[in-house]
Parts: sequence; C-alpha cells; structure tokens
Amino acid sequence: QVQLIESGGGPVQAGDSLRLSCTASGRTSSISVMGWFRYAPGKERALEAAIRWRDDSTFYTDSLKGRFTISRDNAKNTVYLQMNSLKPEDTAVYYCAAGIGENLYCTMQSCYRYWGQGTPVTVSS
Repeated sequence: QVQLIESGGGPVQAGDSLRLSCTASGRTSSISVMGWFRYAPGKERALEAAIRWRDDSTFYTDSLKGRFTISRDNAKNTVYLQMNSLKPEDTAVYYCAAGIGENLYCTMQSCYRYWGQGTPVTVSS
C-alpha cells in the first residue's frame, strides 16, 4: 500500500502563486508515475500534470503548460505542483495520485491506484 498526503492548498488572489506538495509513504518502490488531478465545480476530475519516477519525464495538459510545473524530490518521496499566475478558473480540489504503470500519458483515473485526500485551492478575482 501507498499513502499520499497533500498539502499547500488554500485561498489566494488571482495572479498569485501556490505550491502543492504530495508526500508518499509505504511501498513507494511500487510507484512508477505520480500525477495531479483537479476536480473543479461542475467538471469531472481530470489529470493536469504527471511525472514518471524512473526518469523525471513530465506531462501536462495543454491548459496548464507554461503556468504550472510538476517536480519531485526523490529523497523526500515528494511531488510538487508549482502553480503560477493563478486564475479563478483554477479553483478546484487538487488530488495527488500514484500509479504503478509506466504510462506517463494515461489521463484516465483508472491508471492511478493510490489517491490522496485532496487539497482545495480557491482563487479569487
């Protein structure tokens, strides 16, 4: 089993930056990919960024490119999502997820086995 604990969410103003963290514990050796999903009001939970453990390759959805950066600290088993130039439409609950498959580009929730509890981000205009 893998446990994921997110932190770093909260209320911010448009244009602000925020960094989300997700720390994995347990059988972390089984993790191949970690991703950040976003669950916005009225929308389905969707993958926004992912990083592959083996080589730090990254994937972003087109909507995030240039504003958000996913990275990880191997020694801390922690993945980060640096969010810059936040917009009100970025308001959502952000979930960290871990998958055991190597497919970095799989956007389906079913590709991820372990999930964090979610951390809310509220961006005010």
